Amino acid sequence: MLLRRKLLIMGVLLLLFALLFLLWGLNADNWDYNLPRRIRKLAAIFMTGGCIGFSAVIFQTITNNRILTPSVMGLDSLYMFVQTIVVFIFGSRQLAAVTAVSDFMISVGIMVGFSLLLFQIVFAGEGRKLLAVILTGMILGGLFESLSTFMQVIIDPNEFLIIQDRMFASFNNVNTSLLNVSAIISVLVFAYGYRQTGQLDVLSLGGDISVNLGIPYNRAVKKYMFLIAVLISVSTALVGPITFLGLLTANLSRQLMKTYKHSYLLSSAILISAIALTFGQFIVERILKFDTTISVIINFIGGIYFIWLLLKEGKL
Repeated sequence: MLLRRKLLIMGVLLLLFALLFLLWGLNADNWDYNLPRRIRKLAAIFMTGGCIGFSAVIFQTITNNRILTPSVMGLDSLYMFVQTIVVFIFGSRQLAAVTAVSDFMISVGIMVGFSLLLFQIVFAGEGRKLLAVILTGMILGGLFESLSTFMQVIIDPNEFLIIQDRMFASFNNVNTSLLNVSAIISVLVFAYGYRQTGQLDVLSLGGDISVNLGIPYNRAVKKYMFLIAVLISVSTALVGPITFLGLLTANLSRQLMKTYKHSYLLSSAILISAIALTFGQFIVERILKFDTTISVIINFIGGIYFIWLLLKEGKL
């Protein structure tokens, strides 16, 4: 009962922030222009927050680690590498000529394909564990980031500005077609994930115990890693990378709910993520007047929280 009450409070808080974001500054002269744009932007915020919060909780469960997030798999770096190499080889005109839906599907396809290839290689041999996926992803992520930085340094400064727009998450001018495609993919993954919450509860006990309780561990891990790759790819291709949001939402969800049941953990992580993005975007637009981006604020707060978690773990 207490857990449901907490979820209800989060839901009410999210509703209040959403109304504040939608209605602030509206009047009879501008509501017909601003309100549809804000609704579309709020839908993108909810979609992105849901994808990141949902995937972060599952990732921490299967890795049995409260510090790691899906960003260590290198998908954010791969996204920037794809965007950079297109501009580097073909020029910014070619990137601009690609339709938004095509760019979205290509980016998602490459990131998911990279994840599947990584899982296939790492899990092919006996005795290779999930840690190998994480370490390999971190190494390849560093490689993609280094290659992207190298190309960004030597390209034309005007074309670098095109790439720079993709470096930071932005909810401005979200394409409705992309939002529809993202919604369909995300809802399907959410529906499947919520049906597997019982298995996630068992996986949280650890790999050895899960095997003893009849869970096909390696197959389950590959399945959930695929779901995580899809969600992170969709959110990144839709608005751009937000590195520390998953760390914040997953850990705050576990601290607030204090339960092993993933039906509550996943729901609270989605709500917390949506609250953080909605309030953060409100600050960016109404208070800071677009002087910064939401990803800068989230990464600043998340970086501090990450350091605090490291210090806390070190004392245990």
